[in-house]
Amino acid sequence: MKGDLVFMLFYFLFFVSFLREARAAELVEDNINNNQKNNTGVYIVYMGAADSTNGSLRNDHAHILISVLKRNQSALLHNYKHGFSGFAARLTEEDALSIAQKPGVVSVFPDPIIKLHTTRSWDFLKYQTSIKIDSKPNNSSTSSDDTVIGILDTGIWPESASFTDLDMGPIPKRWKGTCMKAQDFTPSNCNRKLIGARFYNDPEDESSEFLTPRDIIGHGTHVASTAAGSTVVGASYYGLAEGTAKGGSPGSRIAMYRVCTPFGCRGSAILSAFDDAIADGVDVLSLSLGSPAAFKPELTEDPIAIGSFHAVENGIIVVCSAGNDGPSSKTVANVAPWILTVAATTIDRDFQSNVVLGGNTVIKGEGINFSPLKQSPVYPLINAQSAVQANGDSVAARKCQLDSLDKDKVKGKIVICDSTSYSDSVEDKIEAVKNVEGLGVIAIDDLIRAVASTYGDFPATVISSKDADKILLYVNSTSEPVATILPTVTMTEYKPAPAIAYFSSRGPSYISRNIIKPDIAAPGVEILAAWMGNDTSQAPKGKDPPLFNVISGTSMSCPHVSGVAASVKSQNPTWSPSAIKSAIMTTAIQKNNLKAPITTDSGSIATPYDYGAGEMTTSGPLQPGLVYETSTTDYLNYLCYIGFNISTIKIISKTIPEGFVCPQDSSSDNITDINYPSIAISKFEGKNTKNVTRTVTNVAGDDAVYTAIVDTPSEVTVNVIPDKLQFTTNSQKQSYQVIFSLTATSLKEDLFGSITWTNGRYSVRSPFVLSSKSNV
Repeated sequence: MKGDLVFMLFYFLFFVSFLREARAAELVEDNINNNQKNNTGVYIVYMGAADSTNGSLRNDHAHILISVLKRNQSALLHNYKHGFSGFAARLTEEDALSIAQKPGVVSVFPDPIIKLHTTRSWDFLKYQTSIKIDSKPNNSSTSSDDTVIGILDTGIWPESASFTDLDMGPIPKRWKGTCMKAQDFTPSNCNRKLIGARFYNDPEDESSEFLTPRDIIGHGTHVASTAAGSTVVGASYYGLAEGTAKGGSPGSRIAMYRVCTPFGCRGSAILSAFDDAIADGVDVLSLSLGSPAAFKPELTEDPIAIGSFHAVENGIIVVCSAGNDGPSSKTVANVAPWILTVAATTIDRDFQSNVVLGGNTVIKGEGINFSPLKQSPVYPLINAQSAVQANGDSVAARKCQLDSLDKDKVKGKIVICDSTSYSDSVEDKIEAVKNVEGLGVIAIDDLIRAVASTYGDFPATVISSKDADKILLYVNSTSEPVATILPTVTMTEYKPAPAIAYFSSRGPSYISRNIIKPDIAAPGVEILAAWMGNDTSQAPKGKDPPLFNVISGTSMSCPHVSGVAASVKSQNPTWSPSAIKSAIMTTAIQKNNLKAPITTDSGSIATPYDYGAGEMTTSGPLQPGLVYETSTTDYLNYLCYIGFNISTIKIISKTIPEGFVCPQDSSSDNITDINYPSIAISKFEGKNTKNVTRTVTNVAGDDAVYTAIVDTPSEVTVNVIPDKLQFTTNSQKQSYQVIFSLTATSLKEDLFGSITWTNGRYSVRSPFVLSSKSNV
């Protein structure tokens, strides 16, 4: 998230109202009006599945495209023909309205702007498992060298040591991707590690700096190295977080699809990247981006949901960040069931920049700075509210807002700034204090205190409100208060960890309460990874640009899961995306390094709305014992349950089974019944009883008997039938039923529990949520 703020990629630029399945004319006109207001003129025309995988166009696709090009040869921006069908083009109001009515068109909508969701984390994760793992994997002959992680992001810095191909074998022969040439990028920048690099731009965009796969932001480089970076010894951020940097799957290949610029990520480019990635032959797709929580696109009008559906149809697992709009509820992004959605947690590392008061009292602070101040407390200290300008706003001064402080009162002093409003960034406070020649900033903020930001040479740190009371008491009781701010030091084995990051977006899903989102959590706070090599803005005075950087966000948690997914895929090449997803979810943990339940930023016990199934482990998913496979029919039924008719579904999917029809009862309540690794039930009240069926597949390869263990709240009775499952062969499937009965009169709040199948060696856990509220 820090990277998003620094590079101004957190803009809520615009999103629009989209037409629903019926594509009524009045909704199309609303879209057109929104589009005209934003002066883009670009629409995405989504036409469902492609005819084949050989790049040929469907007849209806070709006909509509030809009619558009006849009017304007330069109108076409992107043509989607590999994994799905459609195009993006500049259209007039009349053209957009006309195309929306044509047979074979699922949706037409203005090109949206999607935002980015932005070492030791892997060492920390290594020990976060309670499962005994074989010394040899199931398929020891396979190699992660043949696994390709495709990343849709801001590009890549190919010269980074994290992308060296030392000791890597030849590029897999099945790979069909390319390394595009640009002014600052040639195919020679690719190697056996970085095997693909593409970029996407509006042909009318004359900004040549964006016409390249090269990263000019840093975000994509950071994400790529987290997922699959090669091992780099002695990596650090100017001496902080020093250690060996590596990706989750260091043997995997990387294919970068640069879809983002400093102004955001266009939906039309994202769809082009999905289309190319499917044809190129990636195994895992990692997207650290998504729609802001304020906008809730329908699935057929969400580029990520559309692209990921077709990627999964083609056997590619898609991992996406949950978003950085927490801690408010119902903020989670990327909620389609075919996506593996990732929340963010802390690790056991802390970047401390402490405050020393007169009398050598030490107050713990958080932040990354290279303070030039003396170690002893010799600098005058002032509460910002005491430095308000004559006839000024004392509240603004207390928060150190711009132009609120009196220079004569602040010059040469360390200033205590309140930060009760999240909208007031520490960077803004630093600027305000710098403008009046202040010497340093002590910001008070309980949320930001848990996530270190980088302040460069300027002495700045963030403290908790509890510690702020101590400082203010000292200031108010001392005639000449003094202090100093110490440069940052790295503290490891911090406890408790993991904890849910305050910024991590929370469930329940805005589309349906009958699927738990997010699905999983992974480290996303203060993550050290590779950076672009020319970023002087991040360099302290007199220092070269950093080769590694420390940033936070669900952008950082997403590639952690992508790396593990690639490792699972490499050892189990025939597993479906849903089997890999299940393996990651059912082996998650819910305890921190104090052996206590994982907590949120507020100290409350985390729930599936915060972290899905729990904190990902690195070894558990390699041997999960049992997996839940979500079938094509499950996903098609899901489309039925959320309101699509069979004719539209047949356009969307190329793998629809012969004779498939929507279930007679296709209400949204039945979303609970798709074979998902978690269970969510809404409208659960009164004397309600709900019967849920799940099917598991044995992947342990030997005879085993599993027994059900239920963790349930007192207000509910949960019966599992049968409560024992016996498997005799690998790939054998067994089904069971779960009967939920409410014992209380009504639910005052959502209830959480779990069902775990165990044979003494493997534990396969599924969380459940019971809610009295409706689906929306």
